[in-house]
Amino acid sequence: QVHLVESGGGVVQTGGSLRLSCTVSGRTEAWNTMGWVRRAPGKEREFVAAITWGGMVSYALVVKDRFVVSRDNAKNTMYLQMNSLKPEDTALYYCVATGRTIIPEGDDYESWGQGIQVTVSS
Repeated sequence: QVHLVESGGGVVQTGGSLRLSCTVSGRTEAWNTMGWVRRAPGKEREFVAAITWGGMVSYALVVKDRFVVSRDNAKNTMYLQMNSLKPEDTALYYCVATGRTIIPEGDDYESWGQGIQVTVSS
């Protein structure tokens, strides 16, 4: 059992920045790899970024060079620094986790947080 809690969402202007945090509790082996998946209204879930226990990362092309995912294992926390935000980034962002040591190709994660809203406006 893994419990994921997101924080740091909100409303920002186009071009602004926001940092999301995700605190995890539970079996360490169940969150070897953590990531962020988002869902905008009327759209399918979209992989955003992921990071393994050892720090290997992966990004969706649309956020690469704007977003940075990191984790502090000692604090049981993963972060998503979002810069140069665009209206297209508006979505509900979910913290996700899996016991896999290899980053999944899509949004196939076993554990999901409640999600946190990020809204970007002009």
